Amino acid sequence: MNIRYISNTQIDKNAWDKCIIMAVNGTIYAYSWYLDLVCEDWDALVSGDYETVFPLPFRNKAGITYLYQPFFTQQLGIFSNNHLTPDIVEAFLKAIPEKFRFAEINLNSFNKPDEKRWRIKHNANYELDLIESYDRLSSRYSANTKRNITKAVKNGITVSNNLRPDEIVKIFRETRGKDFPHLRENDYRRLLRLIYHCLHDQKAICYGAYTRQNALCAGAVLLFSHHKAIFIFSGTGSEARATGAMSLLIDRIIQDSAGNHLTLDFEGSNDANLARFYGSFGAARTTYPSLRFNHLPLHLKAMTGLAKILRRMIAVKPGNSKR
Repeated sequence: MNIRYISNTQIDKNAWDKCIIMAVNGTIYAYSWYLDLVCEDWDALVSGDYETVFPLPFRNKAGITYLYQPFFTQQLGIFSNNHLTPDIVEAFLKAIPEKFRFAEINLNSFNKPDEKRWRIKHNANYELDLIESYDRLSSRYSANTKRNITKAVKNGITVSNNLRPDEIVKIFRETRGKDFPHLRENDYRRLLRLIYHCLHDQKAICYGAYTRQNALCAGAVLLFSHHKAIFIFSGTGSEARATGAMSLLIDRIIQDSAGNHLTLDFEGSNDANLARFYGSFGAARTTYPSLRFNHLPLHLKAMTGLAKILRRMIAVKPGNSKR
């Protein structure tokens, strides 16, 4: 297999996006325009006439070039127009250039790396197939979720899908965002540019839950691509948990999309409480692999402080305030 390393300026973005459109495991995260919006820099590995591609988001720290997982990209890895065998995945992983000395990246659920060769962690995701009617889907909600929806209605919570993403980001920053000090102003600007880009291309919807006083208490952003509605970001205020607002908001999303060839992708989570919450809507657990390697010279490997700095630079998805 002829795998080529291509720097960003040399990538044929039209051919790249055509691959992602046609890929058996395509996702919105892997489009060139999406990567351009969320990454500082990214290069790629490509085989054939862009039949199989592997984006390589990277940064430089203390003279070290390393691979990382950008915010707002749950899964990347290897994408292909053809069946992805373990041999193909292995060939691409081995082709990662030596200049990338450290990595902590997420592959996608279609990538099956050799766990004897690579350091792999399996992450949980939750997905709900929306092909059935709303009545059938809602009948599978847990008893607690049904109670929360009833509570939200009694508390006068209403849901709209006509609000600005800035409002959702604002409510997140004022609450859960305080637990993510590594999220800088530039990260929030990237997020808003991404959402507005998707709204302009009719690939996004923003949902908000409001109190009786018409105050926003919970919000969520959905991105649409490849027959998936991805729960990319959310924020909840202090009243949301007490009123069951997020349960009602998700119920509205399911109600609006039921009966379509669409999967609601909750984007996580390894957190047991969030996993229970997503599962309470009837969502099924799936997994995707994370890969980590450390090819630093021995004298740098011994510098635990440097390793910790690099690991802190690896993006962890914010927005785990969905309850």
